[in-house]
Amino acid sequence: SKDTISRITDKVLEEMIEWQNRSLDRVYPVVFIDAIHVKIRDGQVTNRPIYVAIGVTVNGERDILGLWAGDGGEGAKFWLAVLTEIKNRGVADVCIVVCDGLKGLPEAINTVWELAVVQTCVIHLIRNTFRFAPRQHWDEMSRDLKPVYTAPTEAAAKERFVGFSTKWGPKYPAIVRLWENAWSEFVPFLDYDVEIRRVICSTNAIESVNARYRRAIRARGHFPTEQAALKCLHLATRALDPTGRGRARWAARWKPALNAFAITFEGRIN
Repeated sequence: SKDTISRITDKVLEEMIEWQNRSLDRVYPVVFIDAIHVKIRDGQVTNRPIYVAIGVTVNGERDILGLWAGDGGEGAKFWLAVLTEIKNRGVADVCIVVCDGLKGLPEAINTVWELAVVQTCVIHLIRNTFRFAPRQHWDEMSRDLKPVYTAPTEAAAKERFVGFSTKWGPKYPAIVRLWENAWSEFVPFLDYDVEIRRVICSTNAIESVNARYRRAIRARGHFPTEQAALKCLHLATRALDPTGRGRARWAARWKPALNAFAITFEGRIN
């Protein structure tokens, strides 16, 4: 019965609270932040954001920093509270924060970590691009965008984007405007070593976590309470790592990336 299931899963509450409030590393080379939406029955069933932060440690581990339930739509103000909590748990510095193009989010990030570079997630940018175009053009657009986000320099990226705009702009002006508005947060990683770019753009680990969360959510339809949703996602997090810490290896080629981070962000990576 539902009551029996609730009594069993309540056993994880103490562990979940301890995990959510644990101390974190002093510095993370990269932190990815994102939100997934779950259906929660609060009088009526509504979509609610669950905020997720995932850090890459100095040792090259993926560390899920926590899960936070928000009210209403995803907002920069709530992200500011989340990031402040992460800082209060011991994270004194983050070199690069990768996020979507949410309005006000770069300002929230730099309020918490003044020196952090804000990088728009390329995967999110491409997905948002496809929202403005029919499916039959997605493959061709993807091929035309790849030279932009793999350019060796910002100047080269800008030149290649002009070609993309000339081809697609007359038909889909909203796509060109989307990229122009996100440009200042899109281009920072073009200044970095290829090893750093690989970490920023290698979203497979992030996508695999989100895919695991979405599978857990879909299997249950909607949740009776916010706490029930968080318990479900915490158990999915725990299943990713047998130790229960929510950590796992990030990439086999971590040492070259660590060297690149140590040189680029000299004095900030121990």
